[in-house]
Amino acid sequence: MEKYEVHTTETFDKEINKFSEDDKRRIQNIFFQIRDNPYVGDQLKYRHLREKRLDEKRIYYLVYDDLKAVLVVAISGKKDQQKTINHIIAYFDEYKLYLENLLKNKND
Repeated sequence: MEKYEVHTTETFDKEINKFSEDDKRRIQNIFFQIRDNPYVGDQLKYRHLREKRLDEKRIYYLVYDDLKAVLVVAISGKKDQQKTINHIIAYFDEYKLYLENLLKNKND
């Protein structure tokens, strides 16, 4: 399987900055797993909406086969899980545009 590029949103990056160095390292390892196999996480409602667990937290990401890329969009605890999933679903189109712009600007 071809490797996928893994990108994050600014919101996700801000959340991660609050984590310990050990957790950041573990998240980086999850990114390596996702890069090698974007469908490694659990599917949520849609094939391209996935989650990976990190202890009591969940990392949410969107897989874009057409772009060969993954966008990591959120991390939340169990109590905010449904609210986070609903937010991601509501902003599917915006997330794709965000990723397309990231890829375009990277290649310019």
